[in-house]
Amino acid sequence: MSYLILACTGLDKPEGSVAREVALRLAEEAGAEIVCPVSLNRTPARYKRALAEKRLVVVDGCATQCGGKLAASVGAKPVHKVVVSRMIKESGTTLPPDLRLGSEVLELARRIADEIDLVATGGSRETTGETQAATRVEFQVASDFVVVVHDKYEFRIPSTGYLFNANDVWVQVAGNRARIGISDYMQQRLSDITYVNPPKIGASVDQFDEAGTVESTKATFEVVSPVSGTVVGINDAVFDAPESINEDPYGSWVAELELTAWEEDRALLVNGPAYAADVERKAAED
Repeated sequence: MSYLILACTGLDKPEGSVAREVALRLAEEAGAEIVCPVSLNRTPARYKRALAEKRLVVVDGCATQCGGKLAASVGAKPVHKVVVSRMIKESGTTLPPDLRLGSEVLELARRIADEIDLVATGGSRETTGETQAATRVEFQVASDFVVVVHDKYEFRIPSTGYLFNANDVWVQVAGNRARIGISDYMQQRLSDITYVNPPKIGASVDQFDEAGTVESTKATFEVVSPVSGTVVGINDAVFDAPESINEDPYGSWVAELELTAWEEDRALLVNGPAYAADVERKAAED
């Protein structure tokens, strides 16, 4: 299996230095070609054939995800997308501020590369992205909204098809599956969303457990799950473009769950019109 490795060039940050080291290790282990991001940006035709014939791996240092955005801009879909800052955070490790990598950080880079392990997986495993569910179900697009107006703000809430918890997280159910995301009211409070940290595939989540976080230029918001279930899918789109939640909060879901206690959970949720009343009250209190 042939690969291309596209890494961010964020060498002004320690995460960027780690990303470079991870990319080099992956390239050495898999015999892959390193893509120059400057050349890809300026002359994408140079890599047109390689992108068509080989599998692309993107290694980003931080939540800005310059590499991922560059890949998307040339129409390339990676088989692996790695965000070093996220993996470091999940490991509970604190990265020192030095741009030169010491022995401990080099070991961390090695562990990250080993976890990806292109040779062993043959490109079949993704570190992020929407996992294919065994059973496909159709989720309807919101089309009818209740609008709450407060000062210069307008908050849209779907009239039907969505339920909400008191933590401004919505759930949409189809069959035995549910998608969750954050409301228009909350995305406007957060302002410009810069990073989405979804739950892990296979994680068991109870109602009111954390199901990932959403970070913005103003704050970090904990996604409190409206339902209990097992995480079976992660939305690639919001990981690649976190700002899509600002643009379309009810279409930009964060995670998909297989439900385990829907009848009990729904008793603690409210419908769109009832949530609109809650938003009106919250907006007046802000």
